[in-house]
Amino acid sequence: MADHSHSTHQHGTMDIRVQERTFAGFIRWIVWSVVVILFLLILLALSNA
Repeated sequence: MADHSHSTHQHGTMDIRVQERTFAGFIRWIVWSVVVILFLLILLALSNA
């Protein structure tokens, strides 16, 4: 097992701005994907496909 007793990391001090931006982009991509899929499904339903 690794000995982490010499670690100087303090919980809650890591810079997570990049992770937050990545997550926000992922959520935005999911929302747009769902909107496009719903639009396509509505189009198909209206054209009696």
